[in-house]
Amino acid sequence: MVKTHRDLQIWQKAMQLVTKVYQAVDDFPDFEKFGLISQIRRSSVSVPANIAEGFGRRSKKDFRRFLNISMGSLFELQTELEVSFNLGFLEEELFKELYSDTREIERMMSSFISTL
Repeated sequence: MVKTHRDLQIWQKAMQLVTKVYQAVDDFPDFEKFGLISQIRRSSVSVPANIAEGFGRRSKKDFRRFLNISMGSLFELQTELEVSFNLGFLEEELFKELYSDTREIERMMSSFISTL
């Protein structure tokens, strides 16, 4: 039984991803503090935040709209992670892990949107 957004598996996975992302960007160069680091953090937090906000709207139409916004943030995050990897800020293994996590959330969200 889903009582709050915290009960949604997709929100839980997205929150886990935020933690991993924050830990990953800690090792980025200091000169990226107000650039890529900031962008990556904002897009990662936007994923579960929009899931929560949509759930709180109590309307399937609004929930679907916020899930789509969350999906956009997820795509943004995937792009930023790839840029980080291409620039050598992320090791290949960590990039693959984070990207795989985003793809799993993407599939879950796509399926969830289609059920609403």
